[in-house]
Amino acid sequence: MGNPCADFEGYRQFVVATLQQLKWLDGKEIERSERIKALQNYLVIEQQIREQEKAYCLKRAKDKEEAQRKLEEEQENKDKKKSNPGFDGRWYTDISATLPSSLESKEHLPASEIREEEGNRKKFDESEEDLAFWNKPSLFTPESRLETLRHMEKQRKNQEKLSEKKKKVKPPRTLITEDGKALNVNEPKLDFSLKDDEKHNQIILDLAVYRYMATSLIDVDVQTTYVRVMVKGKPFQLVLPAEVQPDSSSARRSQTTGHLVICMPKVGEVITGGRKSSKSVKTTSDVIKEHTNNRSKQTEKLEVDPSKHSFPGVANIVQEKKHTPRRVGSEPKCIPRDDDPDFEDNPDVPPLI
Repeated sequence: MGNPCADFEGYRQFVVATLQQLKWLDGKEIERSERIKALQNYLVIEQQIREQEKAYCLKRAKDKEEAQRKLEEEQENKDKKKSNPGFDGRWYTDISATLPSSLESKEHLPASEIREEEGNRKKFDESEEDLAFWNKPSLFTPESRLETLRHMEKQRKNQEKLSEKKKKVKPPRTLITEDGKALNVNEPKLDFSLKDDEKHNQIILDLAVYRYMATSLIDVDVQTTYVRVMVKGKPFQLVLPAEVQPDSSSARRSQTTGHLVICMPKVGEVITGGRKSSKSVKTTSDVIKEHTNNRSKQTEKLEVDPSKHSFPGVANIVQEKKHTPRRVGSEPKCIPRDDDPDFEDNPDVPPLI
């Protein structure tokens, strides 16, 4: 379907007789009787097909010549329009006498209105040409399809030119004013957080850069009073609350979130890496913190006597009694008294020494 030879007279009989193994043609089953008739008239049908083929080849050659001639004529017309020096593409021998009234009135109009009028006139001419092209009858040939393709390509180029003219060139973003004052700019529209780390005396900027964006598309510039980050050509600039040291600053990206973390030590801070201690200026808050820590480390005692606050040791749990040697002469004599109610005088018991 769609093949020009399908329009030839006797096309089906010729194909059925030539391709004897074919069972279906153009969605229709080939019957045995149809194949027998095609084989019987094969010689006559073959001669008709050959004659129609020659006529079709001559017609195609004429169509190609006609298409080539039209293409050359269009090219000549374009060259003529470009070479005409007239105001509207026409020649005027006496400008003062033959100048159209429309052109005379244009002298008093501003340049913007003149350009707008010329653009409207050009659009009207192009719309008329486009309407005439699509209403013109054409044959279903490869040349006509090529002509249609060229016309559509021309329209596309004209549309691109118009869109380029309409595009307004954005003025460059002002990052620093004429008097040298830096501005806060967030053109890439990224979330960020600025933290003042008093413990390490530095300022930390956490910029939520796109997680899967390449680091090569990020450019960081740290100055004493502001920091600037270029993200895919879009500037992010932030004024800092205090002066920092650009040479000692560092920037790194988080491996989990992809955020850009910039650490900027303040001016007057000496940062040393490794095991070296850093010299920092102690503030009142640091002194108060140290004082509270020292008080918490000391044990407060409620009792005055330190012996009462002693903890029992394992060796002092069972205390041994200290035996002192007895002396016979030094011991006092115990004489029982008669008035003791428990006293019983037994004559058999010898007296105490």
